[in-house]
Parts: sequence; structure tokens; C-alpha cells
Amino acid sequence: MTGLFYLGMAITGVLGFLVIRPQLFAADDPSATLAHLVGNESLARAGVVLEMLMVLTQALTATWFYRLFRTVDALAAGGITAFGLVNAVTGLGSAAFLATAVEIAFGPVGDAPATVQLLYLLSGNLWGVGAMFFGLWLIPMGFCVLRSGWMPRPLGWVLIAGGTGYLLGAFIVYLAPEAGVVAELLAIPAHVGEFWMVGYLLVRGLRRRALQEAPRDDAHVAPPAVA
Repeated sequence: MTGLFYLGMAITGVLGFLVIRPQLFAADDPSATLAHLVGNESLARAGVVLEMLMVLTQALTATWFYRLFRTVDALAAGGITAFGLVNAVTGLGSAAFLATAVEIAFGPVGDAPATVQLLYLLSGNLWGVGAMFFGLWLIPMGFCVLRSGWMPRPLGWVLIAGGTGYLLGAFIVYLAPEAGVVAELLAIPAHVGEFWMVGYLLVRGLRRRALQEAPRDDAHVAPPAVA
């Protein structure tokens, strides 16, 4: 179930953000963005629904990861869930902005092109700053993989590296917009780790008995010391 929810989150995210949004949002032309919404009402509404579905699957994924790893380390498992739910709240805000943009496109209020453009920019930047938590939730996830010994150890390290890179990339995008390509490169391990995790959960999965047992002693990874 965790793998299926995670796959659903990935599919809805790709369709909504990478497929539909570019067809509607013209970054440098508010009038074109409004025209795209008016001329593609079904597509615009589908974009809102996809963001809502991503919120739903994100929340379920975060919850099921806690169920999966709660016997490994309750704090780390709770961190996955907490950071994942923040991602879901980010998606809710973005979906609300997009829904408002659609309403204004078909019931203009004031300067409709400027308002619609502003709402799309708010939606995009909400995801931009929210990328911090997309990185943060991968770090405890990787720790749980290492701590449990249930999955390949390289997967755990890739998730931790990917989460760290994603987190750094979120700051780079705003500190140095011209270095956006660096942020994209830093996110590659995160994408690899997430699809690896989805594939492992769907293809291999975990034995129910493993979820009820304590992690192996030789798989223990001590948490970092806190000053």
C-alpha cells in the first residue's frame, strides 16, 4: 500500500506540475495565461483536481510510511509523516490558488490577467519554498532504511543524499536564480531514491513478520550526536 500511494503521488505530481501547468502558464505573458485558461477549461480544472489527488496520496503515503517504519525508530518514522504532511499542506495551498485562478478566468474581477498570473506565481513559489520539506522527509526515510536492514543499504544513503541535495537546492533557487541548474543536479539523487523506493516496495515489498520484529543489531545506525 505504501508503494501504491507513493506511485500515485508521483504520477499525479508529474501530470499536474510537469504536463498540465506548462500548457496553461505563460511565465512572461499574463494575457496568454488567461487565454490558455479560458480556452482550455477542462485542462485547467484537471490541473486543480490532480493537485488535490497529489495532496491525498501524499498524506496517505506519509501515514503509511509511519506504519511501515514505526518499529524501527518512532522519531524518524514520525519525522517522515510530519514532513510529508507539510508537503500535503503545501499542495492544498497551491490547489486553492489554481482553483481561484480558474474562477477568476471565467468570472473576471478587476485586472483578470494580472490576478491570474499572480495566483500561478504564488502556486509555483509555494512549491518552490515547500521543496525544503520534500528534501526533509527523505532524510529520516533513508535513516529508517539503514536502521532496519530490511532494504538495500545503498538505497538509504541515496535517500539521505537526495534529501540533503533537495534541501540545499531549495535555498539555491532563491539565493542565486542563475544557478538553477545546480539545484536541478542536486535533486537527481532524490529522484533516483524515490523511484527506487517505489519500485522496491511494489516489486519486493516487506514481509509482514519483518514489520513486527526489531531491526537487526548489525543494521543499527547511530543517530548523529546533538551538542
